[in-house]
Amino acid sequence: MTVEAEATKTEQSWITTPVTAQLLRGHLDLEATAHGLLPHRLPARARRQVPDRQLAVAEAQPSGVRVAFRTAATRIELDTLPTRRAYRGFPPPADGVYDLLVDGRLTAQATVAGGNLRTVLDLVTQAAELTEGPVGTARFGGLPARAKDVEIWLPHTEVTELVALRTDAPVEPLPERGRPVWLHHGSSISHGSNAAHPTGTWPALAAARGGVELVNLGFGGGALLDPFTARAIRDTPAGLISLKIGINLVNADAMRLRAFGPAVHGFLDTVREGHPRTPLLVVSPVLCPVHEDTPGPLLPDFTDGVLSFRATGDPAERAAGRLTLAVIREELARIVGLRAVDDPHLHYLDGRELYGERDYLELPLPDGLHPDGAAHRRIGERFARLAFGPGGAFEPA
Repeated sequence: MTVEAEATKTEQSWITTPVTAQLLRGHLDLEATAHGLLPHRLPARARRQVPDRQLAVAEAQPSGVRVAFRTAATRIELDTLPTRRAYRGFPPPADGVYDLLVDGRLTAQATVAGGNLRTVLDLVTQAAELTEGPVGTARFGGLPARAKDVEIWLPHTEVTELVALRTDAPVEPLPERGRPVWLHHGSSISHGSNAAHPTGTWPALAAARGGVELVNLGFGGGALLDPFTARAIRDTPAGLISLKIGINLVNADAMRLRAFGPAVHGFLDTVREGHPRTPLLVVSPVLCPVHEDTPGPLLPDFTDGVLSFRATGDPAERAAGRLTLAVIREELARIVGLRAVDDPHLHYLDGRELYGERDYLELPLPDGLHPDGAAHRRIGERFARLAFGPGGAFEPA
């Protein structure tokens, strides 16, 4: 029986469909677990080289990962085992949101109760303890009784093991739509920190406006020019690539100017090994006053019980090679300009064109570091216009 015929049925018992790679998009790897499948945004080889717990957790949080299929179902259930992150001394976080899109439009949202809770005991060392919990279910009903394309975007800041997919009509993989794959790498802002739901992150919003398939390699605290990330990008099929570089290098106080330039060249060299002529857009940091002229490291501040961040470096040490956002923007513009002489597909975008001083006055960063939902929307809309629009690095040929 075809999907169209199933749409006319008024009663339908549940059909369980195995969640496989054919039903998933936005991931680079899948890990079999005791409960089901865990999507990863770095391949296994790269994960074996990850040096810290923060990045290990961030890459397993499925920002941009979605279950995608075609069906006439009016009811859909997705069993998952989420692992949420909390901070000692603060209330547990709200349940992550699952966005269900029908033919590209946000149609329903759900949450999953239960799951594991990972409580961070120390923000600096990322030491944590895990409290295990049960599998839960995201439920969607009242969907249109016709053949349709369905995408369930997973919570962007919850590690999510996929256990079972149930529908009241058969499921088949989405056919290829001929849309280019846009692979984006960046920091927690690209990951989606402070966005309210998974299709509300700025990369998801920009991808929808640009008509592309998103692979989001935005990692909270993890955009540090790691060679294993460059190799993952090199080896991933993509028609468009963007790299948002800078903020994590400053707030981690990870390197000095002498090391930064060669590290950027090396990262770009590696990406170009696999994508020699792919449009490649280097994006410098959006405005972040705490780090514009003050080096890191960045430390959490819990004054009045509210999490914010403060830079602890000395601005006078910029002369000795300490990195700030202003220094990084200048160096990235120089490097891209130098390389673009021989690489006409390499482009540069100043991040302050996405979120600058006027935006900060209107939509300040709630914790001093991350944009809120409204600012994510603004950044996504501007990126779509500047990158995918006329004259942009990703303008269709």
